[in-house]
Amino acid sequence: MELIETAIGDFSNWIWGIPLLILVMGGGLFFMVYSRFMPFLYFKHAILVLAGKYHEEDKEGQISHYEALSTALAATVGMGNISGVAVAITMGGPGAIFWMWVSAFFGIATKFYTCTLAVMFRGKDSEGEVRGGPMYVITEGLGQKWKPLAVFFCVFALIGALPIFQANQLTAALNVVLGPSLGYDPTDSFQLFGVDISYASSIIGIILTILVSTVIFGGIKKIAKVAARLVPSMVVLYFILVVYILLQNVGQIPGIFAEILGEAFTGNAALGGGLGAVIIIGAKRAAFSNEAGIGTAPLVHGDSKTDEPVREGLVAMLGPAIDTLVVCTLTALVILGTGVHETYLGAQDTGLLGVTLTLEAFNTAIPGAGGYLLGLCILVFAVSSLLSYSYYGVKCMSFMFGVKKGNLYNYIYIGTIVAGAVTSLGFVVNLIDGSFALMAIPTMVSAVLLAPKVVKASKVYFAKLKSGAFN
Repeated sequence: MELIETAIGDFSNWIWGIPLLILVMGGGLFFMVYSRFMPFLYFKHAILVLAGKYHEEDKEGQISHYEALSTALAATVGMGNISGVAVAITMGGPGAIFWMWVSAFFGIATKFYTCTLAVMFRGKDSEGEVRGGPMYVITEGLGQKWKPLAVFFCVFALIGALPIFQANQLTAALNVVLGPSLGYDPTDSFQLFGVDISYASSIIGIILTILVSTVIFGGIKKIAKVAARLVPSMVVLYFILVVYILLQNVGQIPGIFAEILGEAFTGNAALGGGLGAVIIIGAKRAAFSNEAGIGTAPLVHGDSKTDEPVREGLVAMLGPAIDTLVVCTLTALVILGTGVHETYLGAQDTGLLGVTLTLEAFNTAIPGAGGYLLGLCILVFAVSSLLSYSYYGVKCMSFMFGVKKGNLYNYIYIGTIVAGAVTSLGFVVNLIDGSFALMAIPTMVSAVLLAPKVVKASKVYFAKLKSGAFN
């Protein structure tokens, strides 16, 4: 097992080198410049679309604009923001947060292009239902000769969509929050195939499996409705908690931003990483946070009820702004403001810290109640993420083997929840990072090649908007 973990870790570090960094961040910069920053001028219109002003129930698709964004955000807002930020800080120091911001700005443009294409080049599954996603963008937009690239995306999406990170971090959070109050020791374990397995983590994994199973077999419509109800309320609660903590330490905020900016271009001496390492860590964690360029968001935005591709692209671009520029920043301010991260920077024996570090920060800021309140947010965020990711895998398997066989992915999916709950965080992070990197290759390549189509459609759409054609 140790050899496998080492091999996957080495692969993740290798694949997220300079070439992929250029593809993801360079691709986002290309989209920004090529569009002449046009999408950034229409945030107000995007919010109106999200609010339902332009919703048309009779159009092709399965879900509304709001349900599409809620489902996509359910997969990103939460563990990527609460746990991923902590991972970024322990791996790369405060400076990694700056590069998450940079990636998010590029990600706004990337989401606009990739999700516009997901509606523009939709295909039909084996049951005749209209579907969207990178694999359909490739086959419908570039042609059937490119189908191997579409299959390449789907194969690694089956791994990238596995629930192991969400299950792992939710289990860690529940053990920290519930362990002391219920009087159990999370480290009590038994051996299976020579590996120590926690009793508590196993039980939590089984409960999660049952809970998630009650929803995911209902398909995208049921998943979207549940996500639309769960996500907004928890974002509001999380925002209130963070603002309360920041108001206690408002004088520290300028210093925190100075620390982030100061280490963004120098690296952190305690971690022994230079500028390149900090940029890569920030880009990786941003990719996990908002998934811009990875290809997951187009899988759900491509199923929205609209015949205006640009409109869905505008809604999708709100994602990186919400989950990385807002939620990730708030999490970083809490962790850095409470100073809990300083204990772990450069301390090799502590391992990789995720949600447990964020929990420690909340407990420090709100003694007694902080861990429980954050635990509630984590529970809802993680469960909603588990629901969204299941659909991504089902859709990719359906593309390769047909809808009837595609639903078999859900059985694989729920079977790995327990595995994720009892596996080490380092292994989980590296496996997902490696899969996301491989998914990004076909997503970004196809989007760059088809970018002129998006620019042309944007000019037509915005001209109609200014003329009042949509009123």
